Amino acid sequence: MKYLAFIWSNLRRSKTRTALTMLSVMAAFVLFGYLTAIRTAFGQGIEVAGLDRLIVRHRVSIIQLLNETMERDIERIEGVADATHLTWFGGVYQKPSNFFAQIPVKPEEYLRMFPELLLDDAEKQAWLKTRAGAVIGRGLAERFGWKVGDRVPIRSGIWSRKDGSDVWEFDIVGIYDVAEKGVDDTQMLFHYDFLEESRQWGSGLVGWYVVRIEDPQHAAEIAAAIDDEFANAPIQTKTEPEGAFAQGFANQIGDIGLIMAGIVSAVFFTILLVTGNTMAHAVRERTNEFAVLKAIGFTDRAVLGLVLGESVFLAVMGGGMGLALAWFVVSLGDPSGGALPGFYIPGRDLVVGLVLVLALALAAGIVPALQARRLRIADALRR
Repeated sequence: MKYLAFIWSNLRRSKTRTALTMLSVMAAFVLFGYLTAIRTAFGQGIEVAGLDRLIVRHRVSIIQLLNETMERDIERIEGVADATHLTWFGGVYQKPSNFFAQIPVKPEEYLRMFPELLLDDAEKQAWLKTRAGAVIGRGLAERFGWKVGDRVPIRSGIWSRKDGSDVWEFDIVGIYDVAEKGVDDTQMLFHYDFLEESRQWGSGLVGWYVVRIEDPQHAAEIAAAIDDEFANAPIQTKTEPEGAFAQGFANQIGDIGLIMAGIVSAVFFTILLVTGNTMAHAVRERTNEFAVLKAIGFTDRAVLGLVLGESVFLAVMGGGMGLALAWFVVSLGDPSGGALPGFYIPGRDLVVGLVLVLALALAAGIVPALQARRLRIADALRR
């Protein structure tokens, strides 16, 4: 700490070079933070998926439907504690860009299956009593400014009503919160029975099943048992852990983690070259000064520390400001207007960012620092 003023004065010698280097580092870490939030949004639900929940879907594709009667057969399998079905509604509000998930469910079964969704008791009772009632997530309510008591029309691209209309109207009777970040709060949940009694086609068909098992250690065996149950049935199934099911959705547009890692790696390699060049140039400019410092008593280790200190200062200031700016921008909300629920920077990724800051500082400064450390006084003064 006693050399901090000395380090700062050295960095101020070329204010333009120092400022541009810090801005470059800052831009790299803003990009890192933003891409982390995008990756988290695309992988939403994977990390918060219940270890004791399995997903049962059609063996061919998720868009192929299952029979409602399969629930009884699933619940009879040893190791299964509970099961409930969900169906994709595929609707939009007012215009195609206002897209979000609408899921017809059995309310009591659904809330029992997903305790991470927090709904007030009064609103729960209102939902159970209201045939066309729906509950929405806090994020969805904030997106459209909806509140309890509103009546919302949704145009479905899949399900039409018996009168031929594709517009369904729902009464908002509750707004749910979530117990932890990463749980989707942008859904609309409504009565499956309302869909069943009103739809023009598809009676008795559902999208997929969520199954709670008694022991997560036996998930593979129970999943195999469920698929064996329907192996010779007209509709065959594929059962997998909830996390794997969520990962499958994310992988439909590619390996997001690999794409992000590639982009970040390329950017950081470039910034490493920029910062390293800045430090190397700064050391070359002060060769005589380092010789004088050694002549008046500075040890090789002290000179090494001064150069590394400059590198650390550049990286920490630039990287710290970049991470702070990324966190602030991401905290303003989903830039897509709701298409990326779960858009946030996880705390562990902020820690990874700080580790990368220090790694960048050491990688950029170690070679110039070692050169300054090995510098011989006589040779330096002759230059």
